[in-house]
Amino acid sequence: MKDFIKADDVSFSYGENKVLENISLTVGQGEFIALLGHNGCGKSTLAKLFNVLLVPESGEISVDGLVAKNEDDVYEIRSKVGLVLQNPDNQLVATIVEEDVAFGCENLGIPPKEIRRRVDEALKSVDMYEYRTHAPHKLSGGQKQRVAIAGIIAMQPKCIVLDEPTAMLDPQGRKEVMDTIKYLNKEKNITIILITHYMDEAVQADRVLVMDKGKILTQGTPQKVFSQVELLKEKSLDVPQATELIHRLHQHGINTEELPLTPEECVILLEKLLNTKS
Repeated sequence: MKDFIKADDVSFSYGENKVLENISLTVGQGEFIALLGHNGCGKSTLAKLFNVLLVPESGEISVDGLVAKNEDDVYEIRSKVGLVLQNPDNQLVATIVEEDVAFGCENLGIPPKEIRRRVDEALKSVDMYEYRTHAPHKLSGGQKQRVAIAGIIAMQPKCIVLDEPTAMLDPQGRKEVMDTIKYLNKEKNITIILITHYMDEAVQADRVLVMDKGKILTQGTPQKVFSQVELLKEKSLDVPQATELIHRLHQHGINTEELPLTPEECVILLEKLLNTKS
C-alpha cells in the first residue's frame, strides 16, 4: 500500500501548551484509520495539520509527496485532503442542498457542466440525491452531515478527515454517516481518517491509533489495539462493550482464545461457551 500521508517527528503547541510531541506515523492510500483519545490529546490538531489549516512547529508532514510547509503546495494539499467537522451546520453555507454541495467546486474554478456532474454524483454517493432541491436546515442531523460530506466528495479529494462527524447525531444518523464512510472507503478507495469517541465505529476501521497527551499510545488492527484492555483502562479509555464483557469473564477464570469486538461476535462466542459447559 502506497503511503499517502506521512508525519515525521511532528510537534505543535498553542502558545505554552504543547499538544503534539514528536508524532511519527503513516497513512496508506485507501486505508481507513480510526483516531481515538481523550479530549485535548491532540486528535483535532493532527487533523488540521493533515489539511494544512495548521503547520508543524517542528518536524514535517507530507501529503501524496507534497510537503505541507511549502506554501506553493498548500492549495494542492487541501484539494487532496478534505475535512469534515463535528457540527454540519458549520459547513453548510447555502439555502439549497445542491448549491451547498457545489460551493467548494465553484471556489476551485471548475466549469459549470463539470460541477453539475460532480454534484449529482456526490449526492448519489451519500444517498441524498432526492433531497438536492431541499433546504439544508430542514434536514435531520444525519442528512446534514451527509450533505457536508457530499460537498467534500464533489471536490474529489483522495482523503477525507472526519473530526467526530457523528458526535451530535442520534443512532440512526450515526449509522447513515458510517455507512457512507465505509462505502467511500471500500468502493471509491478514498482514504479515511475518522476521529471518534465511539468504539463501535473504531472497530470498523482497518487500523486504530490511540493518542494520549500528544503522543501515540498504541496502534494496530482493532483486534490488536482493543486486546490491550488493561493499558487502555489505565488511561481511562473505553473498549467495545463486547470486549469489556469477555474481559470480565477472563477475570473470573472463564478463558477464551478469542476477544470479540462486536455484539455479533460476542453472541457467537457466548453460544460456544454455553454449549461447551452443557
